[in-house]
Amino acid sequence: MTAAQSQQNYKAQQNYKGWRGIRRAFATPSALTMLCLGFGSGLPFLLVGGTLSTWLRDVGVGLSLIGLVSYASFFYVLKFLWAPLIDRYPLPFLGRRRGWLALSQILLVGALAGMAIVGPDGSLTLFIALACVTAFAGATQDTVVDAYRIEIAPVESQAALAATYIFGYRLALIMSGAMALYLAELFSWQGAYLTMAACVLVPLTAVLLSREPQAHTLIVREIRLWDAFIQPFQEFFSRNGFWLALALLAFVGLFKLPDQMIGVLAGPFYLDSGYTKADIATVSKLYGVWIGIFGAFLGGICTAAFRMQPMLVVAAVAVALSNASFLLMANNPGQTWAFIAAISADNLSQGFAGVVLVAFMSSITNRNFTATQYALLASLANLPGKFIGGLSGYMVEATNYSTFFILSTFSVVPTLLLLAWLWQRIQDSPEAK
Repeated sequence: MTAAQSQQNYKAQQNYKGWRGIRRAFATPSALTMLCLGFGSGLPFLLVGGTLSTWLRDVGVGLSLIGLVSYASFFYVLKFLWAPLIDRYPLPFLGRRRGWLALSQILLVGALAGMAIVGPDGSLTLFIALACVTAFAGATQDTVVDAYRIEIAPVESQAALAATYIFGYRLALIMSGAMALYLAELFSWQGAYLTMAACVLVPLTAVLLSREPQAHTLIVREIRLWDAFIQPFQEFFSRNGFWLALALLAFVGLFKLPDQMIGVLAGPFYLDSGYTKADIATVSKLYGVWIGIFGAFLGGICTAAFRMQPMLVVAAVAVALSNASFLLMANNPGQTWAFIAAISADNLSQGFAGVVLVAFMSSITNRNFTATQYALLASLANLPGKFIGGLSGYMVEATNYSTFFILSTFSVVPTLLLLAWLWQRIQDSPEAK
C-alpha cells in the first residue's frame, strides 16, 4: 500500500468516528440501497419459514411434517457451496453483483407465484419443491447482497449499512409475516403469496438503479475455477491460523442457536396457544417487527460506538433470555399481555443481535473473496439451529412447549464459553480492529 493510499484510508476511517461519523454513515446513498436490498432478502425468509409453517398448520399438517418441511430453508445454510461461482463468474448483464441479484429475484417471483397457484392442498410434493426453489433463490440473493454491502462501502460504515439492511429486512418481515397473515385471513393464502411475489419488484428496481461495486473484480476474475473454491477457505485459515479460524467458525455457528431452535415452531405455537391469524399478524408480525427495527438501530449505534467483544456478550445473552420469555405464553395461553411481553423481548434481542453478528462477520471477511467467505460465515450462523429446528416438532411432541423453551435458553452456554476463549484473540485481530 502506498503512502497516499494509507493517508486516504486514514481519512476515511476518521470520517466515520464518533456520533457525527455515525450519522454520516447512515446518510450515505449506499445505506438507502441496502434498505431496499434488505427488504428483498427478508421477503422470502418467512415465506419458506414461519409463514409457511403457519399455512401448513392452518390446513391441518402435523407438527412433525412441518418440522421436516423446514429443511427446505437449508439452502440458506448451504449457500457457501455455490458462492464461489458467484465470485468467479459475472453474468453478461448488469455487472458482477447486480446481474446475479436480478437473476435470483426473477427466480423468486416465479417460485412464489408457483407456490400460490399449487398450494399444499394441491400437490404437496410440487408445493414443497417450489418452496425449495424459493429458498434457493432467496439464499442466492442473500449471498450477493452480503457481498455487495461489504464491497460498496468502507469497513467503518459497515455497522450503519448492517442497520439499514436489517431495517429493510424487518420491513419485509412485516410484509411476509403480518401482511401475509392478514391477506390469508381476509382472502386466501394463494392471494397472500401472489402479493408477496409482486413485492419482489421493490428490490429488483433498486438493483436496476444502483451502481456496481468495482473493487477487487479484477483479482477474482484472474483465478481459476478450482482456486475459486479452495482459495477463499485457504486464505481464511492461513490469515487467522487453524485453531483461531476453527474457533471463529464454531462461534458464529453457535451464536444464533437459541433463536433458530424456536423459529420454525413459533407460528404453530401461537396457533396452539389459542391466537388467531389476525392476532399473530398484529402482535408478532407487525408490532414485533417494529420492536425488532428499534433493536437493529440500537445494535448499529452501539456496535459503532463501543468495542465488539462486549456487544457480542450482550447480544448472545439477550437472545437466550428472550427465549425464556415464551414461558409466559406457555403458562398463560390466549393472554394478550403475555404475547406482547414475549414478542417484545424476542424481537428487541433479535434486532440487536442481528446487527452485532453482521458487523462481526463483516470484520473478519477478506474483500477479495467477499461472497464466498461471508456466505460460509452466514451459513454457519444458521446451520446448528436449522438442523435442530427441523427436529423441534419431535422435541415438543415428546415433552411440551415449556420444556423446549427452557432447553433453548440454556443452549447459549457453549457460545459464551467459546467467546471467553476468543476474547483476547478477537481484540488482537487486525480485522476486528
